[in-house]
Amino acid sequence: MQKKAVALLSGGLDSTLAVKLIMEQGFEVTAVNMVTPFCNCNSKNRCESKYVADKFGIKLKVFSGGAQYLELVRNPKYGYGRNMNPCLDCRILLFSKARQYMEEIGAAFVFSGEVLGQRPMSQHKQAMRLIERESGLQGRLLRPLSARLLEETIPEREGLVDREKLLDMQGRTRKPQMALADELGISDYPCPAGGCLLTDSQFAVKLKDLFAHNPRPSEKQVRLLRFGRHFRLSPQAKLVMGRNEEENKRLLNFAAPGDLLFNVLDYSGPLALLQARERQGLAIAQAASLTARYSAGRSRPYLRVRYNPFNEPERAETINVPPANEAFIAAVRL
Repeated sequence: MQKKAVALLSGGLDSTLAVKLIMEQGFEVTAVNMVTPFCNCNSKNRCESKYVADKFGIKLKVFSGGAQYLELVRNPKYGYGRNMNPCLDCRILLFSKARQYMEEIGAAFVFSGEVLGQRPMSQHKQAMRLIERESGLQGRLLRPLSARLLEETIPEREGLVDREKLLDMQGRTRKPQMALADELGISDYPCPAGGCLLTDSQFAVKLKDLFAHNPRPSEKQVRLLRFGRHFRLSPQAKLVMGRNEEENKRLLNFAAPGDLLFNVLDYSGPLALLQARERQGLAIAQAASLTARYSAGRSRPYLRVRYNPFNEPERAETINVPPANEAFIAAVRL
Protein backbone atom coordinates (compact mmCIF):
# COMPACT_ATOMS: atom_id res chain seq x y z
CA MET A 1 0.00 0.00 0.00
CA GLN A 2 1.34 3.43 -0.96
CA LYS A 3 2.23 5.84 1.83
CA LYS A 4 -0.29 8.67 2.28
CA ALA A 5 0.18 12.30 3.34
CA VAL A 6 -2.13 15.32 3.51
CA ALA A 7 -0.92 18.64 2.10
CA LEU A 8 -2.13 22.10 3.01
CA LEU A 9 -2.25 23.59 -0.47
CA SER A 10 -2.94 27.26 -1.19
CA GLY A 11 -1.58 27.05 -4.71
CA GLY A 12 1.21 29.51 -3.96
CA LEU A 13 4.89 28.86 -4.48
CA ASP A 14 5.78 27.45 -1.05
CA SER A 15 2.97 24.92 -0.78
CA THR A 16 3.53 23.84 -4.40
CA LEU A 17 7.20 23.12 -3.66
CA ALA A 18 6.30 21.21 -0.49
CA VAL A 19 3.91 18.97 -2.43
CA LYS A 20 6.57 18.25 -5.03
CA LEU A 21 9.16 17.32 -2.38
CA ILE A 22 6.85 14.90 -0.59
CA MET A 23 5.62 13.33 -3.82
CA GLU A 24 9.25 12.70 -4.80
CA GLN A 25 9.59 10.62 -1.61
CA GLY A 26 6.94 8.23 -2.92
CA PHE A 27 3.87 9.49 -1.06
CA GLU A 28 0.32 9.54 -2.32
CA VAL A 29 -0.54 13.16 -1.54
CA THR A 30 -4.06 14.46 -0.99
CA ALA A 31 -4.37 18.24 -0.74
CA VAL A 32 -6.74 20.26 1.42
CA ASN A 33 -7.71 23.89 1.12
CA MET A 34 -10.10 26.11 3.08
CA VAL A 35 -12.28 28.66 1.31
CA THR A 36 -13.04 31.91 3.17
CA PRO A 37 -14.42 35.31 2.11
CA PHE A 38 -10.94 36.75 2.61
CA CYS A 39 -8.79 34.67 0.28
CA ASN A 40 -7.28 36.72 -2.53
CA CYS A 41 -4.90 34.09 -3.94
CA ASN A 42 -6.76 33.21 -7.10
CA SER A 43 -5.83 34.87 -10.39
CA LYS A 44 -6.58 34.60 -14.09
CA ASN A 45 -10.10 33.43 -13.23
CA ARG A 46 -8.81 30.14 -11.85
CA CYS A 47 -8.64 28.47 -8.45
CA GLU A 48 -4.92 28.18 -7.77
CA SER A 49 -5.12 25.21 -5.39
CA LYS A 50 -7.16 23.26 -7.95
CA TYR A 51 -4.76 24.31 -10.71
CA VAL A 52 -1.78 22.90 -8.81
CA ALA A 53 -3.66 19.76 -7.74
CA ASP A 54 -4.68 19.07 -11.34
CA LYS A 55 -1.14 19.76 -12.54
CA PHE A 56 0.29 17.18 -10.11
CA GLY A 57 -2.62 14.77 -10.56
CA ILE A 58 -3.58 14.71 -6.88
CA LYS A 59 -6.95 14.85 -5.14
CA LEU A 60 -8.10 18.15 -3.60
CA LYS A 61 -10.47 18.38 -0.63
CA VAL A 62 -11.96 21.86 -0.11
CA PHE A 63 -13.42 22.96 3.22
CA SER A 64 -15.62 26.01 3.76
CA GLY A 65 -14.75 28.26 6.69
CA GLY A 66 -18.38 29.38 7.02
CA ALA A 67 -19.85 30.85 10.19
CA GLN A 68 -17.17 29.21 12.32
CA TYR A 69 -14.48 31.14 10.49
CA LEU A 70 -16.31 34.47 10.72
CA GLU A 71 -16.64 34.01 14.47
CA LEU A 72 -12.91 33.24 14.65
CA VAL A 73 -12.12 36.48 12.81
CA ARG A 74 -14.48 38.48 15.01
CA ASN A 75 -13.08 37.12 18.27
CA PRO A 76 -9.72 35.35 17.85
CA LYS A 77 -8.26 33.56 20.87
CA TYR A 78 -4.70 34.55 19.97
CA GLY A 79 -5.37 38.05 18.67
CA TYR A 80 -4.66 39.87 15.43
CA GLY A 81 -1.59 40.73 13.43
CA ARG A 82 -1.06 44.25 12.15
CA ASN A 83 -4.59 44.53 10.79
CA MET A 84 -7.53 42.09 11.15
CA ASN A 85 -5.53 38.95 10.48
CA PRO A 86 -5.91 36.27 13.20
CA CYS A 87 -3.13 34.18 11.70
CA LEU A 88 -2.61 31.77 14.60
CA ASP A 89 -6.31 31.02 15.05
CA CYS A 90 -6.76 30.65 11.30
CA ARG A 91 -3.96 28.13 11.00
CA ILE A 92 -5.11 26.18 14.03
CA LEU A 93 -8.57 25.81 12.47
CA LEU A 94 -7.19 24.81 9.06
CA PHE A 95 -4.65 22.38 10.51
CA SER A 96 -7.35 20.85 12.72
CA LYS A 97 -9.49 20.17 9.66
CA ALA A 98 -6.45 18.67 7.93
CA ARG A 99 -5.82 16.43 10.96
CA GLN A 100 -9.39 15.18 10.89
CA TYR A 101 -9.04 14.40 7.20
CA MET A 102 -5.67 12.70 7.80
CA GLU A 103 -7.32 10.38 10.31
CA GLU A 104 -10.26 9.77 7.98
CA ILE A 105 -8.13 8.56 5.07
CA GLY A 106 -5.41 6.88 7.12
CA ALA A 107 -2.57 9.21 6.12
CA ALA A 108 0.70 9.27 8.06
CA PHE A 109 1.06 13.03 8.52
CA VAL A 110 0.07 16.52 7.46
CA PHE A 111 2.52 18.88 5.79
CA SER A 112 2.59 22.53 4.74
CA GLY A 113 4.74 24.97 2.79
CA GLU A 114 5.58 27.07 5.84
CA VAL A 115 9.08 28.54 6.01
CA LEU A 116 10.69 29.31 9.36
CA GLY A 117 10.88 33.08 9.95
CA GLN A 118 8.95 34.01 6.84
CA ARG A 119 5.96 35.57 8.61
CA PRO A 120 6.38 37.31 11.96
CA MET A 121 3.15 36.18 13.63
CA SER A 122 2.77 32.54 12.66
CA GLN A 123 6.09 31.21 11.35
CA HIS A 124 8.52 31.45 14.23
CA LYS A 125 9.31 28.36 16.30
CA GLN A 126 7.09 29.18 19.25
CA ALA A 127 4.09 29.86 17.02
CA MET A 128 4.73 26.73 14.98
CA ARG A 129 4.76 24.61 18.15
CA LEU A 130 1.54 26.27 19.33
CA ILE A 131 -0.24 25.56 16.03
CA GLU A 132 0.95 21.95 16.09
CA ARG A 133 -0.24 21.43 19.67
CA GLU A 134 -3.60 23.23 19.38
CA SER A 135 -4.50 21.42 16.15
CA GLY A 136 -3.75 18.01 17.66
CA LEU A 137 -0.89 17.31 15.26
CA GLN A 138 1.96 16.83 17.72
CA GLY A 139 4.71 15.02 15.84
CA ARG A 140 2.56 14.64 12.74
CA LEU A 141 3.04 18.09 11.19
CA LEU A 142 5.92 18.33 8.73
CA ARG A 143 7.28 21.52 7.15
CA PRO A 144 9.46 20.15 4.30
CA LEU A 145 11.00 23.50 3.31
CA SER A 146 12.41 24.13 6.82
CA ALA A 147 12.33 20.64 8.35
CA ARG A 148 16.07 20.40 9.00
CA LEU A 149 15.89 23.51 11.19
CA LEU A 150 12.98 22.11 13.22
CA GLU A 151 12.45 19.18 15.57
CA GLU A 152 12.32 15.76 13.98
CA THR A 153 8.78 14.54 13.36
CA ILE A 154 7.37 11.04 13.89
CA PRO A 155 7.39 10.12 10.17
CA GLU A 156 11.06 11.13 10.02
CA ARG A 157 11.96 9.11 13.12
CA GLU A 158 10.08 6.10 11.78
CA GLY A 159 11.92 6.29 8.45
CA LEU A 160 8.82 7.05 6.38
CA VAL A 161 10.36 10.37 5.33
CA ASP A 162 14.03 10.85 4.49
CA ARG A 163 15.08 13.90 6.52
CA GLU A 164 18.20 14.36 4.39
CA LYS A 165 16.00 15.11 1.38
CA LEU A 166 14.17 17.87 3.24
CA LEU A 167 15.35 21.49 3.31
CA ASP A 168 16.61 24.20 5.67
CA MET A 169 15.05 27.37 4.24
CA GLN A 170 14.39 30.30 6.53
CA GLY A 171 13.70 34.02 6.42
CA ARG A 172 11.57 36.27 4.26
CA THR A 173 13.49 36.13 0.99
CA ARG A 174 11.88 34.04 -1.76
CA LYS A 175 15.03 33.58 -3.83
CA PRO A 176 15.75 30.02 -2.60
CA GLN A 177 12.18 28.95 -3.39
CA MET A 178 12.33 30.50 -6.85
CA ALA A 179 15.66 28.82 -7.54
CA LEU A 180 14.24 25.46 -6.41
CA ALA A 181 11.18 25.98 -8.59
CA ASP A 182 13.44 26.48 -11.60
CA GLU A 183 15.38 23.35 -10.68
CA LEU A 184 12.19 21.29 -10.38
CA GLY A 185 10.62 22.70 -13.53
CA ILE A 186 7.83 24.51 -11.68
CA SER A 187 6.59 27.74 -13.24
CA ASP A 188 3.45 29.86 -13.44
CA TYR A 189 3.01 30.12 -9.69
CA PRO A 190 0.82 32.94 -8.31
CA CYS A 191 0.79 35.03 -5.12
CA PRO A 192 4.22 33.95 -3.83
CA ALA A 193 3.77 36.10 -0.71
CA GLY A 194 0.21 35.07 0.17
CA GLY A 195 -3.12 36.69 -0.55
CA CYS A 196 -5.24 37.21 2.58
CA LEU A 197 -7.40 40.34 2.54
CA LEU A 198 -7.33 40.44 6.34
CA THR A 199 -3.76 41.73 6.13
CA ASP A 200 -4.86 44.68 3.96
CA SER A 201 -5.28 47.88 6.00
CA GLN A 202 -8.08 49.31 3.84
CA PHE A 203 -10.05 46.09 3.93
CA ALA A 204 -9.54 45.91 7.70
CA VAL A 205 -11.21 49.31 8.13
CA LYS A 206 -14.30 48.07 6.28
CA LEU A 207 -14.42 44.84 8.25
CA LYS A 208 -14.09 46.63 11.61
CA ASP A 209 -16.96 48.90 10.60
CA LEU A 210 -19.11 45.92 9.64
CA PHE A 211 -18.48 44.12 12.95
CA ALA A 212 -19.14 47.36 14.87
CA HIS A 213 -22.60 47.76 13.31
CA ASN A 214 -23.46 44.09 12.76
CA PRO A 215 -21.70 41.73 15.20
CA ARG A 216 -23.03 38.63 13.37
CA PRO A 217 -22.81 39.44 9.66
CA SER A 218 -23.57 36.87 7.01
CA GLU A 219 -20.86 35.57 4.69
CA LYS A 220 -22.60 37.43 1.87
CA GLN A 221 -22.29 40.72 3.76
CA VAL A 222 -18.61 40.07 4.32
CA ARG A 223 -18.01 39.27 0.65
CA LEU A 224 -19.54 42.61 -0.32
CA LEU A 225 -16.56 44.32 1.35
CA ARG A 226 -14.40 43.17 -1.57
CA PHE A 227 -16.21 45.40 -4.06
CA GLY A 228 -16.92 49.07 -4.57
CA ARG A 229 -16.56 52.24 -2.53
CA HIS A 230 -18.03 52.05 0.97
CA PHE A 231 -19.57 54.91 2.94
CA ARG A 232 -20.90 54.83 6.51
CA LEU A 233 -23.73 57.39 6.58
CA SER A 234 -25.05 56.55 10.06
CA PRO A 235 -25.18 53.59 12.47
CA GLN A 236 -28.25 52.43 10.54
CA ALA A 237 -27.20 53.24 6.97
CA LYS A 238 -24.35 52.27 4.68
CA LEU A 239 -23.82 53.00 0.98
CA VAL A 240 -21.81 50.81 -1.40
CA MET A 241 -21.03 52.19 -4.85
CA GLY A 242 -19.65 50.43 -7.92
CA ARG A 243 -16.35 51.70 -9.33
CA ASN A 244 -16.89 50.38 -12.85
CA GLU A 245 -19.44 48.55 -14.97
CA GLU A 246 -18.40 45.13 -13.69
CA GLU A 247 -18.83 46.18 -10.06
CA ASN A 248 -22.17 47.81 -10.86
CA LYS A 249 -23.37 44.39 -12.04
CA ARG A 250 -21.87 42.61 -9.04
CA LEU A 251 -23.69 44.90 -6.60
CA LEU A 252 -27.02 43.58 -7.81
CA ASN A 253 -26.02 40.13 -6.55
CA PHE A 254 -25.66 41.54 -3.03
CA ALA A 255 -28.89 43.55 -2.93
CA ALA A 256 -31.69 42.32 -0.69
CA PRO A 257 -35.33 43.26 -0.12
CA GLY A 258 -35.46 46.61 1.65
CA ASP A 259 -32.25 47.91 0.02
CA LEU A 260 -32.39 50.94 -2.28
CA LEU A 261 -30.60 51.25 -5.63
CA PHE A 262 -29.40 54.67 -6.89
CA ASN A 263 -28.28 55.87 -10.31
CA VAL A 264 -27.88 59.29 -11.93
CA LEU A 265 -30.25 60.31 -14.73
CA ASP A 266 -28.93 62.19 -17.79
CA TYR A 267 -25.26 61.25 -17.16
CA SER A 268 -23.27 58.04 -16.96
CA GLY A 269 -22.27 57.02 -13.49
CA PRO A 270 -22.21 54.33 -10.82
CA LEU A 271 -24.86 52.11 -9.38
CA ALA A 272 -25.08 52.56 -5.61
CA LEU A 273 -26.64 50.28 -3.02
CA LEU A 274 -28.05 51.75 0.20
CA GLN A 275 -28.43 49.30 3.07
CA ALA A 276 -30.51 50.95 5.81
CA ARG A 277 -32.42 49.50 8.71
CA GLU A 278 -34.68 52.57 8.63
CA ARG A 279 -35.91 54.47 5.56
CA GLN A 280 -34.45 57.87 6.50
CA GLY A 281 -34.87 60.90 4.27
CA LEU A 282 -31.41 62.17 5.24
CA ALA A 283 -29.73 58.90 4.29
CA ILE A 284 -31.52 58.93 0.91
CA ALA A 285 -30.40 62.50 0.21
CA GLN A 286 -26.81 61.72 1.24
CA ALA A 287 -26.73 58.55 -0.86
CA ALA A 288 -28.08 60.42 -3.90
CA SER A 289 -25.53 63.21 -3.42
CA LEU A 290 -22.64 60.74 -3.26
CA THR A 291 -23.91 58.91 -6.34
CA ALA A 292 -24.05 62.25 -8.17
CA ARG A 293 -20.49 63.11 -7.13
CA TYR A 294 -19.05 60.01 -8.82
CA SER A 295 -21.00 60.48 -12.07
CA ALA A 296 -19.93 62.18 -15.30
CA GLY A 297 -22.14 65.15 -14.33
CA ARG A 298 -20.26 65.91 -11.11
CA SER A 299 -19.46 69.49 -12.22
CA ARG A 300 -23.15 70.43 -12.47
CA PRO A 301 -24.72 72.27 -9.49
CA TYR A 302 -27.61 69.80 -9.26
CA LEU A 303 -28.30 66.38 -10.71
CA ARG A 304 -31.35 64.16 -10.93
CA VAL A 305 -30.84 60.87 -9.13
CA ARG A 306 -33.23 57.97 -9.43
CA TYR A 307 -33.72 55.48 -6.61
CA ASN A 308 -35.96 52.49 -6.09
CA PRO A 309 -36.31 49.48 -3.80
CA PHE A 310 -34.44 46.42 -5.02
CA ASN A 311 -36.53 44.45 -7.56
CA GLU A 312 -39.24 47.12 -7.50
CA PRO A 313 -38.44 49.53 -10.38
CA GLU A 314 -42.10 50.56 -10.56
CA ARG A 315 -41.64 52.33 -7.21
CA ALA A 316 -38.81 54.53 -8.46
CA GLU A 317 -38.55 58.12 -7.27
CA THR A 318 -36.33 61.02 -8.37
CA ILE A 319 -34.49 63.52 -6.21
CA ASN A 320 -32.52 66.65 -7.25
CA VAL A 321 -29.28 66.96 -5.28
CA PRO A 322 -25.94 68.75 -5.46
CA PRO A 323 -22.93 66.42 -5.83
CA ALA A 324 -21.30 65.71 -2.47
CA ASN A 325 -18.32 67.86 -1.54
CA GLU A 326 -14.90 66.52 -0.61
CA ALA A 327 -15.28 67.28 3.11
CA PHE A 328 -18.40 65.12 3.34
CA ILE A 329 -16.78 62.32 1.35
CA ALA A 330 -13.78 62.32 3.67
CA ALA A 331 -16.08 62.15 6.70
CA VAL A 332 -18.09 59.13 5.58
CA ARG A 333 -15.87 57.07 3.29
CA LEU A 334 -14.41 53.89 4.78
